[in-house]
Amino acid sequence: MERSRKVFPGGVNSPVRSFRSVGGTPLVFSHGQGKNLFDIDGNKYVDFCSSWGPLILGYSHPVVIQAMQEQLHKAVTFGAPSELETRLAEKIQEWIPGIEMMRFVSSGTEATMSAVRAARAATNRNKFVKFEGCYHGHADQFLVKAGSGLATLGNTSSAGVPAGTTQDTLTGIYNSEQSIREIFAQYGNDIAAVIIEPVAANMGLVLPKPGFLEFLRKVTKENGSVLIFDEVMTGFRLSRGGSATYFNVQPDLWTFGKIVGGGVPAAAYGGKKEIMQTISPLGNAYQAGTLSGNPLAMVAGYATLCEMEKQNAFEKLENLGKYLDKIVAKLLTPYIEKAQVSFVRIGSFFCFFFGTNVPPQNFAEVSSTNMNMFNKVYHSWLQNGIYLGPSGYEVGFLSTCIEENDIQLMVEIVKQELDTVA
Repeated sequence: MERSRKVFPGGVNSPVRSFRSVGGTPLVFSHGQGKNLFDIDGNKYVDFCSSWGPLILGYSHPVVIQAMQEQLHKAVTFGAPSELETRLAEKIQEWIPGIEMMRFVSSGTEATMSAVRAARAATNRNKFVKFEGCYHGHADQFLVKAGSGLATLGNTSSAGVPAGTTQDTLTGIYNSEQSIREIFAQYGNDIAAVIIEPVAANMGLVLPKPGFLEFLRKVTKENGSVLIFDEVMTGFRLSRGGSATYFNVQPDLWTFGKIVGGGVPAAAYGGKKEIMQTISPLGNAYQAGTLSGNPLAMVAGYATLCEMEKQNAFEKLENLGKYLDKIVAKLLTPYIEKAQVSFVRIGSFFCFFFGTNVPPQNFAEVSSTNMNMFNKVYHSWLQNGIYLGPSGYEVGFLSTCIEENDIQLMVEIVKQELDTVA
C-alpha cells in the first residue's frame, strides 16, 4: 500500500477500497478460488463480496475460465461487430422480458448515463429524477444529494462537478411517494425520466415499500416520462427476470452490469425499441465505445448465465438465503428486540444495520444507524477469515459456492460483537 499510495490517489483505484470508512489498512489480494480469497500475506477469507456482486459463481469458475481462455487465442478485441455480442444479447432477452433492443458498454456508469440520454432524446425533455442514496455511477449528472427539503434541485455532492451539469437533476426520497408527487407537480412537463435502483443496494440494503415501484410506474406513464430500472446490481442476481419480474413492474429501460460480463468489465442498457432507436446510428443521440461488446466480456457473461441455468443457481441461492434467515433468527433475535441490530435479505443480497431493530426505509434512516458498530463487526469478520465490502453502506452477497457453515460463522461473529456491548 505504501507503493500504491505513490501512484494512486489514496493507494486505490476506487474509493471504498481505501478502508477509510471502516479504518485500518486495506487488504491487497493475490488470487481467488471458489468461495475463497487470498491476500498477499497468505491469509484466506470466505468471500461475501463477490467483487461487489458479479462473481455469483465464485472465483475462477472453470467454465468461465475455459470460455475466456478459448477466446484469448482468437482475439481480445475487435472494435467491430462479432457474433459473441448477439449471442449474449439474445440470452439476456430470454431472461428479461421487455428488452426489445439493447447496447453493450464497458461500465455501469456508461450504461446509466446513456440510458438517461436516450430517455431525454425520446421525450425531448431535460430533467430527470434520481433518489437520495441510490448510486448510478460517477457521471456528473448523478452526483447529487437531497437537501433539507423533500426535493432538491442541483446540489452537487462532489468537488469538480459544476452546478450547471446538475441543474436538471431532481432528487427524491426513496420510498416517499409524497416527494415524487411534489417533484412532478412542479416539473412534470419537463421530466424525461425517473431512474431508480428498484432494490437500493448502495446505502446498505433498502427494499421498496409495497406499491412504491407500482406508483413510480403509474406517475411516469401519466406524465410521459421514461421509467429506468438501474439493475447493475440486481440484474441476473435478484431473480432470473430481475426486479421487473420479481416485483411485477415493467420499466421502459434497464441498465445492467456486474454479472452481465461475468466479472469482466461490461455493462448494457436497453428496453423499448422506440426509445433505443434514438441512439446513433438510427437516431441522433450519440453514444460510442471502442471496447463496447469486448469479446472477453461477452464470452465470460454468456458462460456465466449458461452455467447459472445449468446449476439452477437461483434455487440454490434462495436456499442459502433462507438458511441465513434461519441462523439470524436463531442467534440474533434477542439483539433485534433490544434494537441493537436489524437484518435485511432479499434474494442473494443481505445487510446488517446496527443501532435499530427497524430496517431503514431511506438514506436518512440508514445514515442514522450505528456505523461505528458496523466497523467493529467488520474487523472481527476479517480477523476470523470473513470478507465483505469495507463499508456499512454496502451489502453482502451470496454466491453459489458459499456453504452453510460459512454463513453460521459470519452470523456468530455478529453475535459475539453484540455481546460485548449488551
